[in-house]
Amino acid sequence: MKILVTGFDPFDTDKINPAIEAVKKLPDEISGAEIIKLEIPTIFYKCAQVVHQAILDNDPDYVLSIGQAGGRYALTPERVAINFDDGRIADNSGFQPLEQPIQSDGQNAYFTQLPVKAMVQSIQKAGLPSHVSTTAGTFVCNHIMYQVQYMIDQEFHNLKAGFIHIPFLPEQTINRPNTPSLSLDDDVKGITAAIKAIVVQDGKGDIKVTGGNLN
Repeated sequence: MKILVTGFDPFDTDKINPAIEAVKKLPDEISGAEIIKLEIPTIFYKCAQVVHQAILDNDPDYVLSIGQAGGRYALTPERVAINFDDGRIADNSGFQPLEQPIQSDGQNAYFTQLPVKAMVQSIQKAGLPSHVSTTAGTFVCNHIMYQVQYMIDQEFHNLKAGFIHIPFLPEQTINRPNTPSLSLDDDVKGITAAIKAIVVQDGKGDIKVTGGNLN
């Protein structure tokens, strides 16, 4: 089994992004699965081009994208991506889409094929906060999650993919009072636990436990 794990580069005013820093520190093999690591740009559309080429080059069984969610306290596997770009800020190229579809012929939304509830359970058993999220936002994180699902719909029919948001690193919160953070080592530990759940549940679907939230 091969799992392509992507992480975004730094964006906005931050000089570091926990997503790519955690991806770089992942083991090369987890539970027998080969881990292929890829840095992607925080740029609408270009990030999808980079991932598409990596899928062609590596033929992975899974794509797991990692992104920063400043303000969240937990590692949050995403359940759904929506066909909607609405940038609160510009991406790293200066592009700021406003209320526009990602793909004109795409579905309004795509659900992940990943076992998000099993991933949450595995992360929690590793001693870290986690819950299923039902909103990946409208910035580049949702964009890449949606774009990979669109690729699955249109081209890579056997591929499975999804997304995990992770909190700020402690050094990113120095001038952000009362903002949650998680250490890089814990990010790596949590993502590793999530990948272990993906491997265990391969071909079995998700576990049947409650996983909703109130917001």
